Amino acid sequence: MTKHLHLVPIFLLGLVNCSAKAEDTGTQDTTKSQVEETGNTAIDTSPIAPFEVSVTVTLDGMAIPGVVLIQGGADEQWITNAAGEALVEIDTSIGGSWVLHASHPSARIWAFDFSDPPEEAITIELTSFETTDNLSYIFQDPGTPEINDNTSYCSHCHRSMVEDWYASPHRQSASNPILHDIYSGTALNILTELECGEQGGNWWEGFQPGSQNIVDKCYIGQGALGALNSECGDLEPCDGVATATGECADCHAPGIDGELGGRDLHDASGIAYTYGVHCDVCHKVESIATEGAPGIAGKLQILRPTEPGPIGFDQLPLTFGPQADVSNIRMGAVHRDHYLTAEFCAGCHEYQTNLSPTGSTIDEVKWPEGLPVQSTYTEWSQGPYSPGAPCQSCHMPPDAEAGNSVDIALDPSVQGIASGWFRPAGSIRKHAWYGPRQPESRMLQMAAAIDTEMALSEDEATLTVEVTVQNVGAGHAIPTGEPMRSLILGVEAFCDQTVLVATGGDVIPDFGGYLASKSANEDWTMWPSAQVGQVIRVIQETDRWHDYPGVDRVRDWTPSAKGMRVEHIVGQATIESVIEGQVTLSQALPAGDRAYLGNAGPIVDGSSAPALAGAPGFGFSRVMTGPNAERHVHHSSAIDIASDNRIMPQESWTSTHEFAATCEVPTVRTVLSHRAYPMNLALERKWELSDSVMVEATQ
Repeated sequence: MTKHLHLVPIFLLGLVNCSAKAEDTGTQDTTKSQVEETGNTAIDTSPIAPFEVSVTVTLDGMAIPGVVLIQGGADEQWITNAAGEALVEIDTSIGGSWVLHASHPSARIWAFDFSDPPEEAITIELTSFETTDNLSYIFQDPGTPEINDNTSYCSHCHRSMVEDWYASPHRQSASNPILHDIYSGTALNILTELECGEQGGNWWEGFQPGSQNIVDKCYIGQGALGALNSECGDLEPCDGVATATGECADCHAPGIDGELGGRDLHDASGIAYTYGVHCDVCHKVESIATEGAPGIAGKLQILRPTEPGPIGFDQLPLTFGPQADVSNIRMGAVHRDHYLTAEFCAGCHEYQTNLSPTGSTIDEVKWPEGLPVQSTYTEWSQGPYSPGAPCQSCHMPPDAEAGNSVDIALDPSVQGIASGWFRPAGSIRKHAWYGPRQPESRMLQMAAAIDTEMALSEDEATLTVEVTVQNVGAGHAIPTGEPMRSLILGVEAFCDQTVLVATGGDVIPDFGGYLASKSANEDWTMWPSAQVGQVIRVIQETDRWHDYPGVDRVRDWTPSAKGMRVEHIVGQATIESVIEGQVTLSQALPAGDRAYLGNAGPIVDGSSAPALAGAPGFGFSRVMTGPNAERHVHHSSAIDIASDNRIMPQESWTSTHEFAATCEVPTVRTVLSHRAYPMNLALERKWELSDSVMVEATQ
């Protein structure tokens, strides 16, 4: 005779109180004696020995091969044979319940809960879940570290994970005001019509981010909607008018209820806006497509449940995750290995686009797969960390303090179907997705190293400095992700406290930031926006091009096609006075090809980023260009890549710099900083732009 599984009452009991003790739920505490003394008769109280049990697994009533069987809290797995059978051994030393889970890709994980060794074979009956996505499904509220009082919030059980996620950029992916500035072509930091006009913007009515409320906003420059829609943006805002949305919401606001894919970012409100990329979105990803657009309804194939649920549930829960031994009905868990792979992250962090600003096109010969916007996955896959160390290795490090994903204590009595089992230290990963916007992670500081070599000329009049920047820690290029990011290398030389004059060598490119710029045939004495203390730097363009390694396809380009002309500094002067735009300088400017108005510096961690174009140093970025060769534009306004000299894993780049020496033992300060977006956009939209120092050295 075969014993069949009937466990719904136990599962539902787990829903009522996730922290119930084993004796409350009818499960067995194996740390206690199985038999105690009765009267004067001594009874054997030794623990129950491990036992074998014959198991048959069916799927929709048919015996099914290839099912994974695993006991909660154990490591060993068994696989059912062609007849759907397996002989398993139950480890009775595991605390809490003895539960055998059955996991198949087409069914929710189900289990058998043993109270005693069975006298006969058992059958675990699995049922296929529906594979039609439910458009009426309402994404679950993840909760917060403070909002967690019942199981309608993920935070009720998964407290540590929610704490990690709540502090991460994923939680802010839909509500970041800079995202909305780029999307709508606005400057949300400009709060009055007068200030908007002074910046050259238009004070129009449009949607308030996170709602459909109409408010006054400053529209300035070009946004994604204005770039992609010809019918709006010039005389009126594109809010509510645009038909092309640039696929932005598919990754930034994937939790918008209803139809998946192609949604307007302005549709994001409530949970979709406030919580961005949250638990219920990620854990509804049933599969990963190798082709297609990024995000939901593209590479990330979302499946929302349709089957009617038990009392208290509109639908029978359905959750995809990396574990094969989660059988709590509140989860409706299905095992998927893609949560442990880089391909899962590539669903949003790998993006080529064929969308271009209206009236222009992307060169399909040069970019047959689309213009690369984000290529973090490609960078990783072509580097030395692939395949052994996927994204999760660094950005979701092990949580050494987590007993399991629901924060159970180490008390064996709480381990079971409702709360799970204690897992080995480090097997639960933090859901923090550490990156450059989380200084406490120190990931920026671990990514790069600087090596500096100095040499004085024979007459001790010229100091030559070679600075090598190496990508020593990142599994992808640095910087990576959003192409507006850049790394800025500053190089200064001193004799005692006196700054040495730069006389030649490599300079920080234009994306290092400038307040104004003029070519050789313009008047270098007139700078209407200049202020006392600022500097004017002059550079000379050579007929040579930097032959940097570059990223992916760029490696095969000729030096001139790589787009970084060799530029040398030829001098600079400090502004001592400004009268109606006419500047008085500390010294005469030398002849050159271009002059940049900038700040004197230096780079200081966390401080406002100085405008350093033309200063001694270098820079690393993917520079995207618009239809009129505008440089370092947002990708929604781009049709090409001018250069991409970002540094791949374990690779390096050396720049050379010359200074007029005035002592026998000069010192050199080098600093490498990370910047989130171009200075011209920050100045236009009044964004705060600061430097995050990665490496700093003085020798």
